[in-house]
Amino acid sequence: MKRLWTPWRMAYLKAPKGAETKGCIFCDKIRANRQSDRKNLVLLRGARAFLMLNLYPYANGHMMVAPYQHTGELDSLDGETLQEMMLLVGKGIRALRRLMKPQGFNIGANLGRAAGAGVDDHVHLHIVPRWGGDTNFMPVFAETRMIPELLPQTYAGLLRAFNAPAEPSRRPKSTTTRRRTRK
Repeated sequence: MKRLWTPWRMAYLKAPKGAETKGCIFCDKIRANRQSDRKNLVLLRGARAFLMLNLYPYANGHMMVAPYQHTGELDSLDGETLQEMMLLVGKGIRALRRLMKPQGFNIGANLGRAAGAGVDDHVHLHIVPRWGGDTNFMPVFAETRMIPELLPQTYAGLLRAFNAPAEPSRRPKSTTTRRRTRK
């Protein structure tokens, strides 16, 4: 029998169902000084929003983008904040592509407890890298996800990816052909 070691999840698993944390995880992490960013898994800070790793990821490299403004309503954010959040999503995708080479992404928000939000009073976007065949029986039968790398290693790799020089744009080659006209 093979064993999967995920010791960092024990605190999450032992937490009583419905246990509420004091304060807001997003507000608390962004109020902390920049020297705590590594400990708090904060990867990038913008003017209005920030990007961080998820402490309980669905997949290796799972990130979240949250505004500094504490609100559970996406439609209460101004256009500049929404724009910066999407720019951070793009930066997160580029860093994940450089480091992990995923084949796809799930990008989304769960707005409200009924929609599956674990933190429903501070809106945030999820960036989940995906690979072909990355789903298996473990989440379905054992309620267990397999994460192949420790969070500090993922964090360090993503910081390097964010600081790497930009690669030239890879535009897909046109599949259209010019139609010849007869004279």
